[in-house]
Amino acid sequence: MSLKKATLFIVLILLIDQFSKIYIKTHFVLGEYTEVFSWFRILFIENEGAAWGTRISDIIPFVSEEAGKLALTLFRIVAICGIGYWLYDSARKKSSITLMVAISLIFAGALGNIIDSVFYGVIFNDSYGQVATLFSSEPYGSLFHGKVVDMLHFPMIDTTWPEWVPVVGGKNFRFFEPVFNIADTAISTGVGVLIVFNKKAFPKKKED
Repeated sequence: MSLKKATLFIVLILLIDQFSKIYIKTHFVLGEYTEVFSWFRILFIENEGAAWGTRISDIIPFVSEEAGKLALTLFRIVAICGIGYWLYDSARKKSSITLMVAISLIFAGALGNIIDSVFYGVIFNDSYGQVATLFSSEPYGSLFHGKVVDMLHFPMIDTTWPEWVPVVGGKNFRFFEPVFNIADTAISTGVGVLIVFNKKAFPKKKED
């Protein structure tokens, strides 16, 4: 897979990711959802932290929320530079298509979420009780302090634990609880490809 084809693949994923996020942001109020199937909802939430909404300020108490958000965004930018070099180097070495596809998926997903973190705070107003406006004159944040838009929710099992179960008896149980986006899906798929098809991604060179 050439670097040109990998780039086109990345651009395609980014377009789908950003279109879906902008559509949700400009058509849904925060917390609003549409039930597509009983096990699939389009649910609009915003993620201010890392995976599963984790914030650096939650882990390191003396770090302010703003500083933690900035640190996370900068870390993502550094990480994607490394992934970008990995993609370039793999293309130069004519690595397997499996590896190129996996890296492209991870790169596209990471870049998609970085766009939210860097720019959304200055191009959208907030979504609390209202539908946000693109290129608003009253943005909700600042550069590098945007929130990642999530919308894919799969509550495939939504039930209550039996009363006789210790500790959790009578409490709600839902699987799958996390809400994510196209970029997250791309990253997870890329990592999954590397794990499941590891031998194809990193084939051993035949000895002479």
